[in-house]
Amino acid sequence: MTTPRDARADGAPPRDDADDAPKEACGVFGIWAPGADVARVSFFALYALQHRGQESAGIATVGESGEVFKHKGMGLVTQVFNEANLAPLVGTHAVAHTRYSTTGSSSLRNAQPYLLHTSAGPLAVAHNGNLVNAAALRAELLGRGVGLVGESDSEVMTQLLAAPAEAALGAAANSWEARLANLMRRCEGAFSVAVLTKGAVYALRDPQGFRPLCIGSIEYEGGAGRGFVVASESSAFGTIGAKFLRDVAPGEIVRLDKDGVTSLPGAVEPRTRALCVFEYVYFARPDSLFEGQMV
Repeated sequence: MTTPRDARADGAPPRDDADDAPKEACGVFGIWAPGADVARVSFFALYALQHRGQESAGIATVGESGEVFKHKGMGLVTQVFNEANLAPLVGTHAVAHTRYSTTGSSSLRNAQPYLLHTSAGPLAVAHNGNLVNAAALRAELLGRGVGLVGESDSEVMTQLLAAPAEAALGAAANSWEARLANLMRRCEGAFSVAVLTKGAVYALRDPQGFRPLCIGSIEYEGGAGRGFVVASESSAFGTIGAKFLRDVAPGEIVRLDKDGVTSLPGAVEPRTRALCVFEYVYFARPDSLFEGQMV
């Protein structure tokens, strides 16, 4: 007779043994480019990041009115997206994700970007990495009455942004910069994240820089328009005609919006750099640039 697996102490569904096997990294992308077809640009960027995850893919966009549009599904980028479902994804900025599970099962409920409506406006999150304190953060959220539908640590990060503890922010509760700084202080482990809000795209990287994240610029409309992008790897920039600018520094929060690229005051001090060696020998494309060096 088959016996059920023990329930997990952190409240998440039981994990399959395969969850403990080595897994690939995810691909993260973000773009601020009013006037460009940001969904189509995101599609091609995800295609260039396909090697970082083949389980699911998704894109979320924000229009000029603040309305959010998204589409995500299971499978390769070219299986998830087509002309029919890309066309409705209108907007001035977007975040996108291609996933291979490191925590949480391979299912649509764990596909990213995660999208929520919050007291501070719409929020979409695309995350690459693993949090070592995810169980404690999950227990805290559940204890505060915040519901969780999946077992991914990326959902935990999203809910921490959407529903931060009031005591942690005070009068700054509706400031995304304050919420992101609080998130940086609370999370331990590896995270490179692209965050979509009504007015901006944010990018943040953990204090040790375990996972890569870089910034680029992109021209469109025959050079009349200029926008900015972030991606897990610079190899995505060549596919969309973007120019590499620099890496997001460990511990840094960057904002992409109408004012260009803004580096926000550090919420945490950077620590000894620890870019995962598997990025060089396994995860990354050989034409990507990490820390000033070709892979």
